[in-house]
Amino acid sequence: MLGQYGLLRVRRVDRCLSRRYKVSLRMRIPLGLRAAILILLLVAAVSASSPAAAARAASTASAQSIPPAPNQARRVPTIEDLITLKSAGSAQISPDGTKVAYTITETDFEQDAYVTQIWLAEVATGQSIQLTRGKKSCSGPDWSPDGRWIAFTTTRADDKSQLFVISPTGGEAVQLTKAETGVNGFEWSPDGKVIAFSAANPEAKESKDRKDHYGDYEVVRKEYRFTHLWTVDVAEALKSPQPGKRRTSGKDFTVGGFSWSPDGTKIAFGATINPDLINGGTADIYILDLAAGDGVKKIVAQPGPDNGPQWSPDGRSILFSSAMGRTDYFAGNSRLAVVPAAGGPGPVRSLTDAFDENIYGAIWNADGIYFSAQQKTAGHIFRLDPASLRITRISEPDGAIVGGFSFSGDGKRMAFSSMSPTTLGEICFSDFPFKPRVLTRMTDQVGGWILGSREVVSWKSKDAAEIEGVLIKPEDFDPAKKYALLCVIHGGPTGVDRPALLSGDTRIYPSDIWAARGALVLKVNYRGSAGYGEKFRRLNYRNLGVGDAWDVLSGVDFLVKKGWVDPARVGCMGWSQGGYISAFLTTSSRAFKAISVGAGISDWATYYYNTDITPFTIQYLGADPASDPAVYAKTSPMTYIKNAATPTLIQHGEFDRRVPIPNGYELRQGLVDRGVPVEMIVYKGYGHGINKPKSVRAATEHNLAWFNHYIFGDPKPDLTAPPIPQKAGDKAADAGKKEK
Repeated sequence: MLGQYGLLRVRRVDRCLSRRYKVSLRMRIPLGLRAAILILLLVAAVSASSPAAAARAASTASAQSIPPAPNQARRVPTIEDLITLKSAGSAQISPDGTKVAYTITETDFEQDAYVTQIWLAEVATGQSIQLTRGKKSCSGPDWSPDGRWIAFTTTRADDKSQLFVISPTGGEAVQLTKAETGVNGFEWSPDGKVIAFSAANPEAKESKDRKDHYGDYEVVRKEYRFTHLWTVDVAEALKSPQPGKRRTSGKDFTVGGFSWSPDGTKIAFGATINPDLINGGTADIYILDLAAGDGVKKIVAQPGPDNGPQWSPDGRSILFSSAMGRTDYFAGNSRLAVVPAAGGPGPVRSLTDAFDENIYGAIWNADGIYFSAQQKTAGHIFRLDPASLRITRISEPDGAIVGGFSFSGDGKRMAFSSMSPTTLGEICFSDFPFKPRVLTRMTDQVGGWILGSREVVSWKSKDAAEIEGVLIKPEDFDPAKKYALLCVIHGGPTGVDRPALLSGDTRIYPSDIWAARGALVLKVNYRGSAGYGEKFRRLNYRNLGVGDAWDVLSGVDFLVKKGWVDPARVGCMGWSQGGYISAFLTTSSRAFKAISVGAGISDWATYYYNTDITPFTIQYLGADPASDPAVYAKTSPMTYIKNAATPTLIQHGEFDRRVPIPNGYELRQGLVDRGVPVEMIVYKGYGHGINKPKSVRAATEHNLAWFNHYIFGDPKPDLTAPPIPQKAGDKAADAGKKEK
């Protein structure tokens, strides 16, 4: 059992500016023309500007798409198919704009890992080659300013993340660093002679001595490993790996995102008072002066988080992501702000007050400030004029789902990722004005699969709030038939579901397998979701669970009233915040035939006193449990446990710090006490997310079996003894025995 499923047992993403990042985002297009549709959409985007441009894009579409073989049998994907699907990302265009480095992630069951490698595409021809290979992942490709090298991090040296470079023409990668604790982030200096990187402090001698004498222990929220800045000379490191030169130190701050000044003499960085996640709101902006003895000065000091500094092209200003002094920032809009680079803490000026959404990533070049943001279920790239503050959308069409962009050295060419209802995530290229061209062919992987169609639907919730969701229909959908309905609820709450092919549907919740069996799948962008503006994100303030349940239940009613859904065959599932909403529904509603709760909160007081992000609870509920027990009772699933009747599957990571596992045990016991059918599965060795293929396989099969029984009438699964396929060697041995 362990070999097939693994032991049944998330990376923090700072809201900061970066040269590498992703966004995403709305479309209503029926499934079909699967391999070529993205390019055809891009044709539509450019045809309005020029017939010649449309012709060029159509030519590209023809070259990029390969239709399925004439007699190729189409089939429903298996869980194994979904888990082993390759994905592309991290598009980084070369300084001269002729090549794009990107990553492809594959599933390796042998070492039970997802392995990422770096590829390189020629813009002119679309031809791609694989640059890195091996058992260890190679991530974060970044070009040297002269285009001679691509730097990346990998753990291939002593299982510590170290910095390597490889030539875009191929050959062996060269290790540059031997940082004692490994490399976190890195960035080339403008002249390419030095690379700055961040790394955690090594364990102090005093700590080692204490452990040797007393054994190992930790004083909670008193002992931290601070992260600091280092630099490495590239010429020296090419001869032999270097430990690097420490540039910041001490316990006054821990470094986050950083960037070089245009003249290469300074580094701006964001830093919190320590690495504890509860102190995310203490992030301020500093400048390290390499030419003045590594002196450090703070240039932004205001409440709320200020992160991800970037320099203006003239080096006189610092651009950064800011809450603009707000301490209740979890559901608020992040803004782009600037401050003078010279002097001490200076006046902060917000540039994007008029833009009603969170802003991700920013690049400031001679042509303006570029950033990405969600617009409902779409995702776009925008340009901000720093003088007039005018914001212009540059990506097309309206429903595009694009993000993760990078610019050539002159700012005239761009690489980015894009997806659609009929295409997987692809790496794309564009000149200006926006004329996108697809460089990869990831969608070819699913050319023979039977998949559901995706579209955006909307309805009114109980309080008249307009709610959207992504509806997945069977390929042969008949509006005259009544279907089973499975609701899949995203996490966050500031996540968002998009109508992109297989987005979020390859792991844990296999939507297209259920669609092929005759079910609708509804992904609800409930109140609090990203993409719909700050007011919408704050609709669940002091109303978590309650308002969310309104949104899900009204979505179910909407589809029932259309005559598409059999109300006796409705299920619900979700992870993290989606798991919490599912738990709330399992105790407060009887609208569902079965529910699955993934890493969900069952009692907000239990969560608050045990989680690693206590400020989250205060910002959404307004007080701690002792100060306002009523709001904690109102929003906790356990308050309604006497009403529970829905068969419930509980899935939880053994070492979850975000939603500690007592939440799972509490819900399980409450359901047992009420005589409600319940199973709880603990995935051994995991925190808040399940990130190894064998356990992903297990969790996905557990959900498939649970809902197949309660929704489709399959035999009840014995989750302690799942079917395990015979290995090739075992089959051969059995065949030999039969011959004898």
